[in-house]
Amino acid sequence: MSSSDGYNCLWVMKLISAVKNRILQLCEQNNLTVNGLAERCGMPPSSLKAILYGRSKNPTIRIIKIICDGLNMTLSEFFKTEEFDNLEQEIK
Repeated sequence: MSSSDGYNCLWVMKLISAVKNRILQLCEQNNLTVNGLAERCGMPPSSLKAILYGRSKNPTIRIIKIICDGLNMTLSEFFKTEEFDNLEQEIK
């Protein structure tokens, strides 16, 4: 593994962590359990839990859009957080 591979892996881990944290934050803001959010989004709870518990290493934008639809928010609103803003630029 080259040093750039290690960097990419770390960057991806930070991105996935930011997605997980945002989902949990939105659950809290909307007084929802993970199962409640999954139900509202029309997705199996196992799909959402796979993201939250690290079994899904690459949550797709489609899944994030479904979550946004379930919460009646835009993708822009989902990603409008300090944690996403502070992610390092992947390509330098």
